[in-house]
Amino acid sequence: MEDLNWSEFERVEMRVGTILEVHDFPEARKPAYQLIMDFGTEIGIKKSSAQITKLYQKEDLLHRQIVAVVNFPKKQIGKFFSECLVLGSVGTEGDIVLLSPDFKVENGLRIG
Repeated sequence: MEDLNWSEFERVEMRVGTILEVHDFPEARKPAYQLIMDFGTEIGIKKSSAQITKLYQKEDLLHRQIVAVVNFPKKQIGKFFSECLVLGSVGTEGDIVLLSPDFKVENGLRIG
């Protein structure tokens, strides 16, 4: 693992967002959902693909707050463009547990 310097870390925009919509993503190579999330007035609405189908049902994700990196370039996955990276811990079996605040906070708050 290569160390980052402080200025590199400061460039990573990790923000809190709320999941507004969850859709199946049958075109993805690995099971995934398409997420539409609100990151507040400064950042707005962003989309992402997330391989979280193992532990999460669509209805459990609605209105849930998550943490995502919002300043990556768009990534095309089939016909879908992922605009941010939803963060989670990856278990040994590939199961992903989402990172989220313990309490409801304002969308768009920066993680630092």
